[in-house]
Amino acid sequence: MALLDKYQPGDFFDEMFVAEGKVRPHYAALFERFQNLDREEFDQRRSAVDAAFLRQGITFTVYSDEQGTERIFPFDLMPRIIPATEWNLIEAGLIQRMRALNMFLKDIYTDQRIIKEKVVPAEEVLTAKHYRPEMVGVPVPKDIYIHICGSDMVRDREGTYFVLEDNGRCPSGVSYLLENRVAMKRAFPHLFGSAGVRPVDHYTQDLLTILQYIAPPNGRSTPTVVLLTPGIYNSAYFEHSFLARQMGIQIVEGQDLVVQDKKVYMRTTKGLEQVDTIYRRLDDDFLDPKVFRKDSILGVPGLVEAYRAGNVSLANAIGTGIADDKVVYKFVPDMIKFYLSEEPILANVPTYLASDPKEREYIVTHLEQLVVKAANESGGYGMLVGPASTATQRAEFKEKILENPRNYIAQPTLNLSRHPSYCDGNFEGRHVDLRPYILCGEKISIVPGGLTRVALRKGSLVVNSSQGGGSKDTWVLYGDS
Repeated sequence: MALLDKYQPGDFFDEMFVAEGKVRPHYAALFERFQNLDREEFDQRRSAVDAAFLRQGITFTVYSDEQGTERIFPFDLMPRIIPATEWNLIEAGLIQRMRALNMFLKDIYTDQRIIKEKVVPAEEVLTAKHYRPEMVGVPVPKDIYIHICGSDMVRDREGTYFVLEDNGRCPSGVSYLLENRVAMKRAFPHLFGSAGVRPVDHYTQDLLTILQYIAPPNGRSTPTVVLLTPGIYNSAYFEHSFLARQMGIQIVEGQDLVVQDKKVYMRTTKGLEQVDTIYRRLDDDFLDPKVFRKDSILGVPGLVEAYRAGNVSLANAIGTGIADDKVVYKFVPDMIKFYLSEEPILANVPTYLASDPKEREYIVTHLEQLVVKAANESGGYGMLVGPASTATQRAEFKEKILENPRNYIAQPTLNLSRHPSYCDGNFEGRHVDLRPYILCGEKISIVPGGLTRVALRKGSLVVNSSQGGGSKDTWVLYGDS
């Protein structure tokens, strides 16, 4: 029996199948290739990929796991395919979104025109957890606040794409995207040429180009760029070291940097070397104990002063976290209309704010139908999936919402699209999302595809690795089939 003979698309939008046994045109070649694999050969290829991930230390950390924190990142060998027409829509919509978000951040930290004209309520912005009043009036190189963004996208029952949230502080996961592609090329070396898949391996060079582009003028031909990591115990340390190695730059911790005369220097065996750009994988709170958390031992004392003086650039800029706030997210379509005078190409998921009395009443009386999220949590934490919740969980969330309304939003429970995924010896439908990675420098570019995350637990809508999720390689085609 062929691998996909028993696959049931179910009552969802299935990425691969229009109906049982009927494959979407852009999956036809892949379907044929997989149907010609016997189970033993498929399992051998899976085992080889898992062994390669283990050798390379492609891991993530689960802090609450009682069985040990380090895990190999689960990888599903069946790739997701996006035809050119669909990708063109996604790309145009995300570029539009990135332009508006950068204009919003500049406005919020300068004139605050969007607040004065009452497009976005002042209280929703100025009370946001990651709003940084310390950044008001501080010029940012090239007026770019978000240089690297990972915007999460989902599809509903009709196959319509929605932006679920934006991640503009320290978005993670791109290393898995790149390693997934390497793994697929090893597993199916002859498939890529015939399938017409767009490459992704230029991402790190594009990222380095942006980090050099935003460097302050220093008279040197090549700016010195470093990646600042919290250290080896951080959940994304594999990614930090991977990206630094791929870009050919130094990975540093706070103790490796020192500020003198409002300039940042890196300690080396040859003495101090001035640093021009810091790709920081460290939240604002820990960057500089002189300005933010005084107990931080991860940051660099004096870094903010050097930044304000224009002697070092940071990617992403301080204060970008306000664009990640799930309350502020609701207003991104309004930002697009306000700053660009355009209609949004990609829609938001409908969002209710608990800070609004009428919407709060709707939320607390319809918890069993909604997904409720804390405004600044990530990784699948701080959320309630209403249809899968218990009465006790809903009561607890109602209490939290009423106690701190500004901290919660709610959205309808979408029937997320599904994709064939190998689970317990068979291909079964599992819910997926998509995190494309957007780079903003002299121009805005998006790596073709992104990280497709898959909820490997049956029926689960939570795709995060810390909650039992895995990932797939994402193929963007040059054409539509």
